Amino acid sequence: MAKYLLLKHYRGAPTPSNDVPMEHWTPEEVDAHVQFMRDWAADLEKTGEYVDGQALAPEGTWVRHDGEGRPPVTDGPFAETKDLIAGWMIIDVDSYERALELAGSLSAAPGAGGRPINEWLELRPFLSMPPAADCH
Repeated sequence: MAKYLLLKHYRGAPTPSNDVPMEHWTPEEVDAHVQFMRDWAADLEKTGEYVDGQALAPEGTWVRHDGEGRPPVTDGPFAETKDLIAGWMIIDVDSYERALELAGSLSAAPGAGGRPINEWLELRPFLSMPPAADCH
């Protein structure tokens, strides 16, 4: 089994498959979108492939150490773009191909008018360390 992180990016600007930004969706359209993701996760819980997931608030802050003990803080999470990470899910699957299949199915979550939004999802494998060399 291999774990993968699915990052859901929200883009404020419309795309060809999502011609209405989410802030203009009806409450029923937002509910349908969220329910699709809940159902998707519930199906994967039954197969043991779903690990965890959370939605993220749009507010955020960039923080880094400044070398003098006071971290500088900058509004974020992405002040220069309309793109932000809206949430994440972790899956644990048998293969990269299965991870691609699941990411593709999640990408079809409904949006305005019930049409699939075909959103881009970032699929990232968890870093795995090679086994330690046996020195005996």
